[in-house]
Amino acid sequence: MNIKQALETQNAYMAGEYDVAVVGAGHAGCEAAAACANLGLKTVLFTLHLDSLANLPCNPSIGGTAKGQLVREIDALGGVMGKIADKCCIQMRMLNRSKGPAVYSPRAQMDRSKYSVAMKCYLEKLPDLDIRQAHITDLLTSDDDKKSVVGVMTESRAVYSASAVVICSGTYMESRTIRGEVVCLTGPDGLPRSIGLSASLASAGIPMLRFKTGTPVRVNSGKIDFSVMTRQDGETDVPPFSFDNEMNGIGVPEEQVPCWSVWTTPETREIISSNMDRSPLYSGVITGIGPRYCPSIEDKFMRFQDKERHQIFVEPMGEETNEMYLQGFSTSLPEEVQIRMVRSLPGLSEAVIQRSAYAIEYDLVDPLSLLPTLESKIVEGLYTAGQINGSSGYEEAAAQGIIAGINAALKVKGEEQIVLNRSDAYIGVLIDDLVTKGTSEPYRMMTSRAEYRLFLRQDNADKRLTPIGKKVGLISDERYEKYIKKQEDVEKETLRLRQTYIAPTKELEEILVSAGTTLPQSGISLAELLKRPQVTYELIAPVDGKREPLPVAVTKEVETILKYEGYLKLEKEKIEKFAQLERRLLPSDINYESISGLRLEARQKLNSIRPLNIGQASRISGVSPADISVLLVYMETLKRKDKED
Repeated sequence: MNIKQALETQNAYMAGEYDVAVVGAGHAGCEAAAACANLGLKTVLFTLHLDSLANLPCNPSIGGTAKGQLVREIDALGGVMGKIADKCCIQMRMLNRSKGPAVYSPRAQMDRSKYSVAMKCYLEKLPDLDIRQAHITDLLTSDDDKKSVVGVMTESRAVYSASAVVICSGTYMESRTIRGEVVCLTGPDGLPRSIGLSASLASAGIPMLRFKTGTPVRVNSGKIDFSVMTRQDGETDVPPFSFDNEMNGIGVPEEQVPCWSVWTTPETREIISSNMDRSPLYSGVITGIGPRYCPSIEDKFMRFQDKERHQIFVEPMGEETNEMYLQGFSTSLPEEVQIRMVRSLPGLSEAVIQRSAYAIEYDLVDPLSLLPTLESKIVEGLYTAGQINGSSGYEEAAAQGIIAGINAALKVKGEEQIVLNRSDAYIGVLIDDLVTKGTSEPYRMMTSRAEYRLFLRQDNADKRLTPIGKKVGLISDERYEKYIKKQEDVEKETLRLRQTYIAPTKELEEILVSAGTTLPQSGISLAELLKRPQVTYELIAPVDGKREPLPVAVTKEVETILKYEGYLKLEKEKIEKFAQLERRLLPSDINYESISGLRLEARQKLNSIRPLNIGQASRISGVSPADISVLLVYMETLKRKDKED
């Protein structure tokens, strides 16, 4: 439907003209709208319910393994999530401390309602952004051969023109929630669902899929016996998510709210086992594909029958509420069964459920229909971000949101769009996996998916991405100057430690022996000392007479650079080889069916996905190394022909 046809609809009217329209105000939509508005484009953000903007329906936390890296990367680009998370944090921890800095991952408990209010307040103050509570039912496109987006229309027939549209529908498109035999046509948390937009996208030729996810029960803390649970306190030595806060000396809260953990019991297993016939997962009521890495509790017992018990985390929903979230206790079993399940857990024998758990099914687009910029291959100017692209999680959504927002803005401005490579960021890994490999289940970011995770650390996200954020226009001059100062401090301190030698004194021997290592036989540089696993920057402070006070962010990065210098060198060599393949661009009009030597599956996949370069082609499922060799030979042949011509 084009704008003219939309305006001919009964009671339709032109409601506004914008550069960019963002549909959906979850974590993807908020980042996309903020990016467009902060880049000076006239932007409108639509949400089904203003009071649920940036909602945290699944769990009250941000960050975690690989997800914490995503939040730091979003902030390094000039995004919003990290700043709001720091403001609303009630507990902070650094996960994977025992596994080394390559996989250190910050995770914070949020005050759920405060987070939503803070994000709404931030967006409402952006001068180039309008926020509108409205139900978008139709995508409006042009009638020319190259179909392009021209706007959107609401359920009430309000028409908004736009040069680019970013759809961030989350789990709301044609959604339904399921508890046992009870099916409700709602979005998460009983909120309104999106009706009609999915059909509009399909009519535009966009391939659609259907997935399923879920959320656990929430209970009242007043009836919980915490004395039989394991307490989990926060940590105060974790950096904030926002590099801006870190550079300004704003840390995490000193006083933090504790979390708790328990284990399921034999009674829990018995209740679930005896009610599996009522589970929508196994009765056929649920048809959408669920997440492999975040299964429901009944799915855990069925899939991992060798495990006698499963750990459950009891987490606060905020400082001004008694509501507690049972992480790891997602279920779609009937409500009366849920009550028995919860009360079978230690400390929860008298628990009162405030919100029942549920499964939710929803429509999404096939991410293979997207370019690495997150623009649709089918409708020009249409971008999608978040769970509509097959991902799961707030952080994955926000990461896609900022990229989609930036690229939608650059598209409208007529400037070159950005693509983050797998060697640039976890965001690059996330998007490349989705648009190159696709997904048959809700995709979750994990450190194991990143080949270069030692280089893609949470502490150096600013070094990797802040120059990009500055070039795009999301990083202020003031912040960029602080970033430059930090990088200079890191370089100077690294050089100083390499050039500073100390003798094997008695004082040094006592320090090293206490740490479980030995005294060197002769003079040694501080840099060489720091390469020892047992030695830290702070440990050698008493013998480092030339040290000057430096921010912790600087000293931690210096220590990591020195300790992992050899590994980082090897990783950089791998990255350069990877970059060579990424630089081998493939013609946009190439006909893979005409290339002899390619296997049938490879021809079909290459023609469907249309990779931008040899590197992307090599990661497509069904394209073998032999097929890549054929492509390279073909490219050389084309190159020779061009020279001859």
